[in-house]
Amino acid sequence: MYKTSRRDFLRFMAATPLAAWSFDCNKESSPPNIILIMADDIGYSDLGCYGAEIDTPHLDSLAENGLRFRQFYNMAKCNPTRSSLFTGHYWGNDRSTSIPLALKSAGYTTLLSGKQHFDGWVPDRCYAEQSFDKSYHFWATTEYFVPPDGKFSRPFYMNGKQLAPRELPAEQTPFYKTDSFTDVALQWMDEAIAQDSPFFLALPFHVAHYPLQARPKDIAKYRGKYRKGWDVLRRERFERMKKMELIGKDWELPAPTENVNQFRGHPGGFPEERAKFPLYRPWESLTEQEKDDYDLEMAVFAAMIDRMDQNIGRVVNKLKETGQFDNTLIVFFTDNGSCPYDSNKDFTIPPGPAESYRCLRPAWANVGNTPFRYYKQYGHEGGCNTHFIAHWPNVIKTPNIVEQPAHVVDLFPTFLEAAGIDYPVQVDGQPSLPLHGSSLMPIFKAQERQDPPFFISGHTERFRMFRKGDWKIVKLNLQEWELYNMDKDPTEINDLSQSMPEKLQEMIDAYHQAMQEVNQVSA
Repeated sequence: MYKTSRRDFLRFMAATPLAAWSFDCNKESSPPNIILIMADDIGYSDLGCYGAEIDTPHLDSLAENGLRFRQFYNMAKCNPTRSSLFTGHYWGNDRSTSIPLALKSAGYTTLLSGKQHFDGWVPDRCYAEQSFDKSYHFWATTEYFVPPDGKFSRPFYMNGKQLAPRELPAEQTPFYKTDSFTDVALQWMDEAIAQDSPFFLALPFHVAHYPLQARPKDIAKYRGKYRKGWDVLRRERFERMKKMELIGKDWELPAPTENVNQFRGHPGGFPEERAKFPLYRPWESLTEQEKDDYDLEMAVFAAMIDRMDQNIGRVVNKLKETGQFDNTLIVFFTDNGSCPYDSNKDFTIPPGPAESYRCLRPAWANVGNTPFRYYKQYGHEGGCNTHFIAHWPNVIKTPNIVEQPAHVVDLFPTFLEAAGIDYPVQVDGQPSLPLHGSSLMPIFKAQERQDPPFFISGHTERFRMFRKGDWKIVKLNLQEWELYNMDKDPTEINDLSQSMPEKLQEMIDAYHQAMQEVNQVSA
């Protein structure tokens, strides 16, 4: 029986010391630009290059000429994923620092244009105004268009100054958040390039988090394409993923799942609609009016992703126009699986325009998370396993689909190695908290990296997951641990907890030891 000991953990952390993480091309050329693009509440299969019917040509091109990961773990929810991403810690403390602060000390210009959202343990130094040279952001959730009353649910900030709606930067009218973030990012990229400074750009789009709002021309592109329904589309994506060799030909597609999260409530009002919202119903059992309504819902969701990809194309074109493309590391992923939760404000206003505030229902989110089970917050693969694309022509020479698993905590050490710098020894006079991940650079260079001792995800102990090798334990609604062999059962259909009690206990013991290693107090 194997247990992850402190000695094993520290041996792993020391196996690739940061001082040795510079590599030959950095000694002979300029440090690379690094662009981190993160989407929000998009399912594993919601990109064209991961099986979707949604048009994402720019992401598809990055994937086809770079790396696509089969298994890339997040923390299953917006704020914990961002907290772990920027600090490199599953859970940290006042000894944590952030990616932009480390890169800034090495001469990088650091830029943030997008969403900010952290857990309470993240120290102040990691927030936008303290860690980025320039920042344009909002907190957690807010609308895409300026609301009819001119009052966003949460405001936008530019370099620490709150912006009035009339002050929001927009090259196109009406203002649309995704376009605006890109407008600002492109301007700042130009300035950094003119100064001959390597830059780190964090571009955490809010797409496709609710509310479902999109430009009319983008919605029109998809209107009617979802009339065939979620049952057919889920199967089509599943078969397309097999042909792409993203998943094995022997993988099984689980039965559709409803939203069974017992801890996530919803607003009041509209009892009839709210009663239907979390349910799975066969598409053919719906009325024609329901089919039309739900087609619109998914068309808006697809339009939001399409618009994001258009803006990613703008960023890529800027890199090419300025001769920066080959020496820029671009990574793209999503903070968690697709979202099934009912935060609808008014069911009488259809999704799409500024006056609406609607959400994607679980049956569509289930399509997005193909081929996995469950959703955002869940430790099952539908919540914590997302697509991940890495593109860097100067280093990634062999486009491929990557089988080796990785986690958001691996990005901090990856970016440090890419920049050829070390992790800070001290943070404000205190010993810095050691990083919990390890660099993905061996994978980028078509090598095997040492397997991490474990992965942790799932939102709080209610939905916690722990993976060690091919074995995984996961909770659902704070119930007993489930046990899965991820090599033989990657879509988590066969719970082995009852038939393999010794293995279950071994994994539970390893989990508690791992939690001690990362200094986590159970939620």
